[in-house]
Amino acid sequence: MFFKKKRNLKIQNQTVAIQDVGGQDYLSLTDMIKSKDGDFFVKDWLRNRNTLEFLGIWEQINNPHFNWSEFTRVKEQSGLNGFKISVKEWIEKTSAKGLTAQTGRYGGTYAHRDIAFEFGTWISPAFKLYLIKEYQRLKEIESNQYNLEWNIKRIVSKANYHIHTDAVKNHLITVSKKWSTDYEYAEEADILNLSIFGCTAKQWREANPERAKQGENIRDVASINELIVLSNMESKNAEMIRSGIDKKSRFEKLQAVAKHELGILNSKDMMKALKKTSTDVYLVETGQVQDKKNKKSSF
Repeated sequence: MFFKKKRNLKIQNQTVAIQDVGGQDYLSLTDMIKSKDGDFFVKDWLRNRNTLEFLGIWEQINNPHFNWSEFTRVKEQSGLNGFKISVKEWIEKTSAKGLTAQTGRYGGTYAHRDIAFEFGTWISPAFKLYLIKEYQRLKEIESNQYNLEWNIKRIVSKANYHIHTDAVKNHLITVSKKWSTDYEYAEEADILNLSIFGCTAKQWREANPERAKQGENIRDVASINELIVLSNMESKNAEMIRSGIDKKSRFEKLQAVAKHELGILNSKDMMKALKKTSTDVYLVETGQVQDKKNKKSSF
């Protein structure tokens, strides 16, 4: 599995690490279990039959390679007094992907957020509620346009060569403009991708394998207008999430927003829109900003 930069949550004075595993958030069960009273281990949780049934259903929904026959044999043994199974054994026997066991710098047991929330119940109902609340807060911060530094960097770097929206037509695809039940489990980033580009990040990579090998993604080849609209949509999506609007309804609203805002931006010359905010401020040859009235320079 591919791991990206780690982030952290703070739950009842306990730091819980989050890792991006193949584009999905996985939370550290190793960190979470430190909040449970007594001497317990993740393998104790795995011994529980209800736990195995939950994991089996999750894998059936999310993992086409899940070994259902082997899972059935494991579940049958769960009622025996001597039954025990480690995370590593669980993965090897069933080809599960909802749990990971890693060693090294970012070592420990990690679980997909759905499973991590269920694990939180085993620790305590209060811990689970705080965990979900803190995770939602983190996702809202990450979606907020004022915290998307990467978006600003992309717009600045593309300003010189992505002036027209049709500059990347050969690299974008349109898979679907309508809601599909397959999108119900899509990440929020892909809901935005579907709304504005008509395809998920994975679908784009499959359609553009050579560009994907070079490290590019769907947003790297988007136009400056599309990135501006995308930034606005991230903020709107965060607001709708807070309002409890379901994913299908949000997708349809975001799609309408994208169409409307792109129509406006595509009719404008974005470079001409970059104007000075005041006639009293200008750039001097040294690169300093000077006020004409006071004749004072500052960086």
